[in-house]
Amino acid sequence: MTSTAAFKPLQGVRILSLALNLPGPAALMRCRQMGATCFKLEPPPHKDAPPGASGDPMGQYNPAAYAALHEGVRVSVADLKTDEGQQSLHRALAKTDVLLTSFRPSALVKLGLSWPALHQRYPALSQVAIVGAPGEAGEEPGHDLTYMADNDLVTGLALPPTLYADMGGSAMASEAVLQAVLHQRAPYAGTGDPHPQGVFLEVALSSAARYLGLPRAWGLTTPGAAVGGGHAGYRVYPCQDGRVAVAALEPHFAASLCAAAGITPSDMKAMFAPATHQAIAAFLYTQTREQLDQLGREKDIPLHTLPN
Repeated sequence: MTSTAAFKPLQGVRILSLALNLPGPAALMRCRQMGATCFKLEPPPHKDAPPGASGDPMGQYNPAAYAALHEGVRVSVADLKTDEGQQSLHRALAKTDVLLTSFRPSALVKLGLSWPALHQRYPALSQVAIVGAPGEAGEEPGHDLTYMADNDLVTGLALPPTLYADMGGSAMASEAVLQAVLHQRAPYAGTGDPHPQGVFLEVALSSAARYLGLPRAWGLTTPGAAVGGGHAGYRVYPCQDGRVAVAALEPHFAASLCAAAGITPSDMKAMFAPATHQAIAAFLYTQTREQLDQLGREKDIPLHTLPN
């Protein structure tokens, strides 16, 4: 059996990224973890930036995140709006298997990086283009928060605890890199031609948000649904010195939770009854986090305690 750490499906694949901020660098990080040799061309830093600053905004507003995202990535600077920068770009493209971008479609055209132009010049090169939304909507402004809101994933006034669309899009982009490499390694279009041919794949952050939002669209997580607070075994409750996330959804887990709380539900439908919610809440409120951690271990109940 091959361990996950030792399995490197992108070993020998060279990826060049022009993508800034979070989704592109996160996808590149995943590809490097799968064995790819990763390069990145960044624009020059702003003239008012401190010495040694990155041209990627992430490098300035969160250096720690930037460092983690670019560990093992060979980063160079090139102004793609200049002849010199274009020359650097094309020297790199000549040795690249997959190009990763995160520009609007019109910006790609201005930089000479439209897919028809790239494919004609580098037939074996594939491109994974991260955009905000598919098609013409790719020109519209948007960000993680707006894509999440469009898919009913922003509730109340609180911001989501992480950048779901960006990170989901990065996972889809790394998946697209794998698809491109599989395509390159196969005989082209069933013709028997052994020469590798590149492919263009677009990854939209709005589509990533839509995919992440499917459980809500299906009604699984809407208020009152089984994993939307309706099932008494799948909720976050207060305890004596914090909170506890309980995920006792399956019947045997729910039975163990109810036994600990001193109740015997008549059937699984009883897990949705207000009285069951109240009884479990009352029991958990008497317990400390330490007691609940021990209970979970001893009774095989899926739970995780949290501070307030």
